[in-house]
Amino acid sequence: MATRGRSRNPCFHSLVLISIFVVSAAATVFFEERFTDGWEEHWVKSEWKKDENIAGEWNYTSGKWNGNPDDKGIQTSEDYRFYAISAEFPEFSNKDKTLVFQFSVKHEQKLDCGGGYMKLISGDIDQKKFGGDTPYSIMFGPDICGYSTKKVHTILNYNETNHLIKKDVPCETDQLTHVYTFILKPDATYSILIDNQEKQTGSLYSDWDLLPPKKIKDPEAKKPEDWDDKEFIPDPEDKKPEGYDDIPKEIVDPEAKRPDDWDDEEDGEWTAPTIPNPEYKGPWKPKKIKNPNFKGKWKAPTIDNPDFKDDPDLYVYSRLKYVKSGTLFDNILVADDPEYAKQVAEETWGKNKDAEKAAFEEAEKKKAEEESKNEPESDLEDEDEDDDFDGEDTDADDKAGDNKDEEKHDEL
Repeated sequence: MATRGRSRNPCFHSLVLISIFVVSAAATVFFEERFTDGWEEHWVKSEWKKDENIAGEWNYTSGKWNGNPDDKGIQTSEDYRFYAISAEFPEFSNKDKTLVFQFSVKHEQKLDCGGGYMKLISGDIDQKKFGGDTPYSIMFGPDICGYSTKKVHTILNYNETNHLIKKDVPCETDQLTHVYTFILKPDATYSILIDNQEKQTGSLYSDWDLLPPKKIKDPEAKKPEDWDDKEFIPDPEDKKPEGYDDIPKEIVDPEAKRPDDWDDEEDGEWTAPTIPNPEYKGPWKPKKIKNPNFKGKWKAPTIDNPDFKDDPDLYVYSRLKYVKSGTLFDNILVADDPEYAKQVAEETWGKNKDAEKAAFEEAEKKKAEEESKNEPESDLEDEDEDDDFDGEDTDADDKAGDNKDEEKHDEL
C-alpha cells in the first residue's frame, strides 16, 4: 500500500475507461467525473473502519437544495463516521506540464469539524483497504474545525514526507457549493482558486518547506564593533533645569483640614496627609534626538546554503493514478489546462449557483417557519395565567410544577 518513489520519467498506460467529455484541443484531461449514471463502475468504496462499525455510506444525490436536481454527486450520509472511496484512472506524470486539480464541494450540514478535501495518489494501492493512513501525493481542499481552523489545506508529499502550505488561505464556510482549484506549473509556481477567483499564488520554494532554503545567514559574520544601531540618542545640548532635583515627589495636601474632634493628647500631633506632586516629573533625563550616526539594525549577510540542492523536478508527480474523496462532492477534474478547468466550473457550478442559493434560502425560510410553529407559548400568556391565581396556593400550582419538571426531563 505504500506509495512508491517518485519516478522522474513520465509513464502512461491505460488502466480503466472513464467518461470522455468534449474538450479543447489544447487540453489533456486525465480524469473527469461528473457523477452521471454508471459512476459506481469506476469508484471503489473502501472497507476501512467497516470492522469497527463506524464506516459511513455514500449517497448519490443532488442534495437538499440544488440548482439542478439532475446534477448529482456523492455525499456523506452520517455524522461521526469514516468515509473513503477512490477511483483509478490512466497513470500519468505532470513532467513539463501544468497540473490542474479541481472539484466542487458542498457542506449541507453546518460543519463543526471536518474536511472537504480530496487526494491524488501515486503508485499502487489496494482500493478496498484504502484509508486515512494511505500515502498520497497531494491533498487539497477546505478544512473546517471550530473557530480557529477555516482554511484551504494544500499538502504536498516530497521524499515521502507530507508538507503543509505555510500560507493561510481562507475557505468558504457557508452551506452552498463551491469550486476549489489547485494549479501547479512547471516553473514550480502555483495558484489556488475558489469559484474561479484566485485566492493565493506563489512558489513551491517559498511556500512549502520542501527543500532547505537557498540562502542562510552567514554563521561566521559578526556585527562590527563600530556599528551604531541606536536610532535615538540623548540630546547633548539638553540641560537639566536649575532646581529640578529640589522638586519633591509628594506635597502636603492643601485641602486637608484638621478634624474638629482631633485631640492632640489622645490622638497625637495632627499631620496633614501628602499627595503626589503634580510638578514632579520623575528623575531627569535628557530628551532623545535622531542619531546622526545610526546605520540601521545590523543584519548578518546571507550566503548560499551549502545544504541546498535544487531539484528541477520539484513540481513533478509521477505515476498519479488514483483520486480519493472523503459532504457532497462533484465535478472532479484532473487536467493540464487551467482555462478548461474554468470552463468546467462555469458549466457546472456557475450555471447552477444562483438557483441553488435561491433553493437554500427557501429551505431556510421553511425551516424557520416550522421552528416558530413549534415554539412554546409566550411568557406573556404564562404571566396572565399566574395573575388568575395571584396570592393563592392551589392544586393547579402543584400540578404546573410537576409538569415543568417533566418538561425539563423530556428536554434532557
